[in-house]
Amino acid sequence: MATDETSMKDIDIKSITNVAADVEQYLIDFLDSRPLPNNLREACKYALLGGGKRLRPVLVIQSALAVGGSLQNALPPAAAIEMIHAFSLVHDDLPAMDDDDLRRGRPTLHKHTDEAMAILAGDALMGLAFELITTKIADSTLATRIVAELATGNNNMIAGQIYDTLPDFEDGVESLERLVTIHKNKTGALLRASCRMGAMTAGANDKQINDLTQYADAIGLMFQVVDDVLDVTQTTEQLGKTAGKDVEQDKMTYPALMGLDKSRDEIERLHAESIQALAGFGESADALRHLSDYMAVRQH
Repeated sequence: MATDETSMKDIDIKSITNVAADVEQYLIDFLDSRPLPNNLREACKYALLGGGKRLRPVLVIQSALAVGGSLQNALPPAAAIEMIHAFSLVHDDLPAMDDDDLRRGRPTLHKHTDEAMAILAGDALMGLAFELITTKIADSTLATRIVAELATGNNNMIAGQIYDTLPDFEDGVESLERLVTIHKNKTGALLRASCRMGAMTAGANDKQINDLTQYADAIGLMFQVVDDVLDVTQTTEQLGKTAGKDVEQDKMTYPALMGLDKSRDEIERLHAESIQALAGFGESADALRHLSDYMAVRQH
């Protein structure tokens, strides 16, 4: 099990995420091949290619490889879910939402261009994600399954944003339950879709898909608990985005509800849960195990 003292170098995250370069080139080729207004194409590229660890496409690909699939077959859903993720970040940063000026250490898209272009580029990225799936996956049955999974993840992610910013909980729902609901949807939904889509491209059986779903649910919640901790322990320069926004906006977070020590205990619990979910897999799932290790101790 990873600990706070674990070295990032020991986890060797680069060997796991080196597929990110393949995803980026795939995205560039797809955008360049699609007739679009030049300014829209450049805005989409700005949103897509501005850095980041490509966690979601990496999960697609590594989940496919864990059940004997191939990188080539996993690239369409890997690229598509990165488009959905990018669209969500562009809209999340808008003044009507989180009103953020920085994303990955540079101006957010609406600051780089303007609000109208940011809204339209986000809209385009969502539509292009589904277009990519339907044009790049030749097996129509598989394409339909992938589209359905991606749509579910997208819509649950949007529901999570609603729970977070325009909450509509029933009376009596405790704060921690509300927080878990927010995170399982806002962050977790796309991570779950990533693992499931990757498994589907490899022809995984129901048990394999269920196990990978449990893994995704655990790391999805863990990812957000870590984010909450980092927001109050790291600087803007370390994070590459505005630090302290959660406190400033009086948001529910794990540190606010549980304190830092119990939040870190929760990270360890979820990390162990994610590793246990992979117990039925062999060495082919080692990259997923190491990825969970990395996420549990990441600094930014």
